[in-house]
This record gives sequence, structure tokens and C-alpha cells, in this order.
Amino acid sequence: MAGERHDVATSDAMHALGVRLGSSLAAGDLLVLTGPLGAGKTTLTRGIGEGLGVRGPVQSPTFVIARTHPSLVGGPPLIHVDAYRLGDPLEFDDLDLDLAHSVVVVEWGREVAAVVADEWLDIEIERPTGATDRVDGADEIDPVDEPRVVTVRTVRVDQPRG
Repeated sequence: MAGERHDVATSDAMHALGVRLGSSLAAGDLLVLTGPLGAGKTTLTRGIGEGLGVRGPVQSPTFVIARTHPSLVGGPPLIHVDAYRLGDPLEFDDLDLDLAHSVVVVEWGREVAAVVADEWLDIEIERPTGATDRVDGADEIDPVDEPRVVTVRTVRVDQPRG
């Protein structure tokens, strides 16, 4: 899926994309999700969790910073992190997460990724502005089911960390 652009029409389609992505992941994989509030980062992560076969429900980790979802099928657990409230990327290491034996999804984590990994999937979710749905004859924005563009690319750090 890396190096691909996906047009995602609905939240159900975002979830389905996550399921497909999750079924291809393995322990040690790091994914960084970027997009505006309400873009679908947690919806995508729910699908990833389903594809991995982890215990749910997968919810936003905003207030706890990180949630671990153990596998129900003998695979790696999913660690879902919200890096938005971290004051410094180095604080990510203080969370003492088992990155090598888990699939880790980090929302708002571009600054964190280069500190903890040499390679990751960078997933950008773009939500067009100005899209509207007609509801009862009035223009009403439905941010849940606006179309989105999801771009998945592999990022590799050229020099060793440390």
C-alpha cells in the first residue's frame, strides 16, 4: 500500500482501508497518521485494529496518550498513540512502549517518528474544505462522510540514529 493514493468517500470506506492495511502489517511496523481534526485518523486506526484482530474498542488515545490493544488471534498487539500533547518528541521514549513486538500507530507523530525509527509508513489524510451534503434542503457539512484523500508512503531515515 505504500506509495499509493486512495480516494475515500465515506467513513465506512476509511474503516475498510484500515482493515486492508492492518491485515498486511507485522510486529515492528510504525505508522504515522497526519490530518486535521475529524479527518478520520481514529476511524482508520479502528480498521487497522480489525485487520490485525486486536481487542477493541479502538478509541482515540487523546487523554491517555497511548492505548494498547492485545491480539485476539496470536498476532502483535496494536499500540495507538496520540502524540499531540507530547511537549517534546523525546517524551515518546518515556512512554516505554514495546515498539519491536507491536504495530504502533501514532497520530500527530511526524516529529516523533525520526526519534524512534529508521523507517515508517507516513499516512496523510486530506479532507477537502467546502464539501457539503444536502440535508432537508439546507447546506450542511457532514465532516464524517466528506470524501478524503489518503496518501500512504514509506519514509526511511538515511543516516543512523544515535
